[in-house]
Amino acid sequence: MRDTNLPAARPANRGQAQTGKDGHSIPGQRNQHTRAIIALGVVSFFWGTTWVASRQGVQHMPALQLAAIRQLLAGILYVLYFLFRGTPWPRAKQWINILILSLLNLVITNGLTTLGVKYISAGLGAIIAAIFPLWIVVFGLFRSQSAMPRKAVIGLLLGFGGVCIIFFEHLKDFLNADFRFGIAVSLIASVSWAFGTLYTKSYAQAFNPYFNLGLQMVIASVLLFGVSAAGGNQIPIKAIPWQSWVSIAYLVLIGSVTTFAAYLYAIQHLPMGQFSIYAYMNPVVAVLMGAMLFSEKLTWYLGLGALVTLLGIYLVNATFRKGKNQSIAGGWQDQEA
Repeated sequence: MRDTNLPAARPANRGQAQTGKDGHSIPGQRNQHTRAIIALGVVSFFWGTTWVASRQGVQHMPALQLAAIRQLLAGILYVLYFLFRGTPWPRAKQWINILILSLLNLVITNGLTTLGVKYISAGLGAIIAAIFPLWIVVFGLFRSQSAMPRKAVIGLLLGFGGVCIIFFEHLKDFLNADFRFGIAVSLIASVSWAFGTLYTKSYAQAFNPYFNLGLQMVIASVLLFGVSAAGGNQIPIKAIPWQSWVSIAYLVLIGSVTTFAAYLYAIQHLPMGQFSIYAYMNPVVAVLMGAMLFSEKLTWYLGLGALVTLLGIYLVNATFRKGKNQSIAGGWQDQEA
């Protein structure tokens, strides 16, 4: 965990790397970029595994109650850690951003994705979440004064097309009403996640993102508990089986604490187009983990889809690695601290 006195949320320069007199990157800048890439790798892999953990947990208890307990426990860990370090409470105006991010990223996105995997497979839930970069492209078209690089657009489309191929065999399940409900709430969650990503990119620099993430989780848990209770979808704590508690523990320690912290670091130190590729890797990880832990079958669709996905990732990375589009206006403004 980074020291709260370090400017993790306040990069020195936006859209341009720092260089020395010889024109090369300052060592500290290269180290920061390396840490951001490692953080992206953590997000890409471990958030893929949380789909399987959520799917397992909601088989034994109400989904929104599971999400609420997860956010409460993780939020308490964050808040206590930073209060122990003497971190000051947010200023009055910052609470507005905290509330908005809590609603977008945790109540709507996490709550609905957790509810969704009660009715659809973990892998299919992951592919719907992977749609979010395309929503960002659409939002960016309305906000930007210049077009997103064509190669990056092709890469995003290929990446999404690849995960679609992976789950092609699930299309017949649309005949089931519960399945359609799971798809619908998961789609709403993907749109909310896109909004939350752009909002985090724009406003997270205004405050310590790690401490306030804990506050967002606590707020979200209260709201999720309220919605769950109002809908009559709660069971006594003593009635929650050990399988769900194991899932909750993994989701708290890995999904909500470790990986979300890596997410916040990566989103602030990588270009948006490069950062968003984690959404393509999550479904692949979810499928592989499902096969390893629950004997879900692997088919040639997985192999072909993985190749197409990796091609899309390569195109996105290649576009932004050239550095020719380091400051695209609107929703696609890149940030390299």
